[in-house]
Amino acid sequence: MHDIRALRETPDVYVRGWSSRGMADAESVVAGLLDLDRKLRAAQTAFQEGQARRNEASKLIGQAKARKDEAEAQRLMAEVERLKGAIAAAQDDERALGEELREKLAALPNLPAEDVPVGEDETGNVEQRRWGDAAILPAGRSGATKDHADLGEALGLMDFEAAARMSGARFVVLKGQLARLERAIGQFMLDLQTNEHGYTEVNPPVLVRDEAVFGTGQLPKFAEDLFHTTDGRWLIPTAEVSLTNLVREQITAEEELPLRLTALTSCFRAEAGSAGRDTKGMIRQHQFQKVELVSITTPESSNEEHERMTQCAEAVLKKLELPFRTMLLCSGDMGFTARKTYDLEVWLPSQGTYREISSCSNCGDFQARRMDARGRKAGEKGTRFLHTLNGSGLAVGRTLVAVLENYQDEGGRIAVPAALQPYMGGLTHIG
Repeated sequence: MHDIRALRETPDVYVRGWSSRGMADAESVVAGLLDLDRKLRAAQTAFQEGQARRNEASKLIGQAKARKDEAEAQRLMAEVERLKGAIAAAQDDERALGEELREKLAALPNLPAEDVPVGEDETGNVEQRRWGDAAILPAGRSGATKDHADLGEALGLMDFEAAARMSGARFVVLKGQLARLERAIGQFMLDLQTNEHGYTEVNPPVLVRDEAVFGTGQLPKFAEDLFHTTDGRWLIPTAEVSLTNLVREQITAEEELPLRLTALTSCFRAEAGSAGRDTKGMIRQHQFQKVELVSITTPESSNEEHERMTQCAEAVLKKLELPFRTMLLCSGDMGFTARKTYDLEVWLPSQGTYREISSCSNCGDFQARRMDARGRKAGEKGTRFLHTLNGSGLAVGRTLVAVLENYQDEGGRIAVPAALQPYMGGLTHIG
């Protein structure tokens, strides 16, 4: 959500920011918002002036009657009646214009941070660093590799056909040691983030109301990407929704910040518009597990917290010894709510490329404004909007995919990463 006062004072900043995100008509959008703002303020002024004149005329009626000036009293009474209609009309205008302005502002994306590179799409993203040797698999194998779906089906532990019979496309049934491996990955991630990185584990709802999904920016623009229940709730696309909304409509003592929260939940995405993309395997599923990281901070500390969160997500891949690279997304490739985003991309040998496994974003005060999440310093009366950050730490299904492909050996077995063996009862290989 955007501050109309800031847009009024620095319209050029918004034109540049939205233009860099690919909005070709940014200049006319800003002009339209400012025109709507002027009309709203005019309606507010008319309403206030009408009320003031009505109150004044009402007092004058009493004075006229006290002087026994009936003609003046009747004139003033007629004026009050006319003012009632004008005030009601101005109030209706104010309500309608205010709602229209809020709706338009709610549909517009966050502004990129100053250090975000300008670009149209993923080709404009900038690599920050790499870790690990993608040419050599941890299990020692090099050369031709099978993809995770072929590996899982050959082991008899991954069943897409059974899932399709009961649920349709983009679902999977994991069995036996693969089901346990997925569970182990999630538990390992939670333990790492809580024990070593100071995050507090939360078990939040996965069904939320409109207000919650609006607060984190999925509504109204991305409703088609979500699953909606018959009683008007939404299945969360990420625990970011539940965790971030813990501070909605609250005033948090800034001395308690940062709040660092994590959760392992099922996530649900309709994947609208993704037809033909990653139709095979577990890369793009309607239902998947993910460990989410959320931080609530002061404005002064959000940039530093963003770097820290990204390192916490990277630590998972390092401990699993999975090669990856960290990318700074350009303005045209960032998500709707983000002002700056790092993507972590893990190496998938079957595809010979890096694929996204985590996005870590600083949203500034964009979500906090939508949720009315504020902070207050001790001893001060005033409040200010907090900054919110979120990141995957990591997507469990995609991590399972990366483990299967990077840890396969010549015989089709899967070596269990050392970091996961304690969660697998000491098992060293699957298959």
